[in-house]
Amino acid sequence: MHEHDGVPLFEWQPAAKVILFPMVKRVGRIRDVAAKTLAKPTLRAAQSYRDQVTDALIQQMSGAGIGEAEQDEQLGAFWSAVQAEIARQTYHGQRV
Repeated sequence: MHEHDGVPLFEWQPAAKVILFPMVKRVGRIRDVAAKTLAKPTLRAAQSYRDQVTDALIQQMSGAGIGEAEQDEQLGAFWSAVQAEIARQTYHGQRV
């Protein structure tokens, strides 16, 4: 034990770092959000739903200690994946 730090060697713990599971890998959530967005009767309803999902995701990430820059990056990737899934579901629905 060093006199200046006051913490015995075996009691020292490194600072914890939160590692976020990438939003773009949350395939079930992406498919669900895409399907619910497509089911909305109007563009305004779909935008309102998007805002609700975004707010919930921001709350979740903020609560986990994720910084704003990382939140923006994760949200952008998530919504890009949702848009791709909306296109896939729309195309799939048109095939005979």
